[in-house]
Amino acid sequence: MQDHPNAALYRKVNQAVESGDFSSYADNIADDVEWWEIGSDQPIRGKGALMERMQGMMGQGSIDLDLHDVIANDEHMVALVNATVERNGRTLNYRTAEIYHVRDGKITHRWAFSDDTAAINEFFK
Repeated sequence: MQDHPNAALYRKVNQAVESGDFSSYADNIADDVEWWEIGSDQPIRGKGALMERMQGMMGQGSIDLDLHDVIANDEHMVALVNATVERNGRTLNYRTAEIYHVRDGKITHRWAFSDDTAAINEFFK
């Protein structure tokens, strides 16, 4: 069975993150995105702020996103991901459920929930 276009969008964004291709990543993000990080009480607002945050977080390491599953329709995507992050000589493994809103082929909102919020917050300080 062929992926829904929004499931294919998630796979494309996932590959861009893993490869550090922030230009391709940014192409799939709405200018007015609201991006909720795990453990944060305020979203990152706007594509420019999100790109700055992503490059700052990943500029010092790498991430492997093992996609367990993605479910999508015309407005939403839900992804179940096993992540391994290496940064500053340290490694963290964790699982997330990520929820996205999509409009006109671009991600407009994102929320993520993890199996270990405290470890993620500590790791990305």
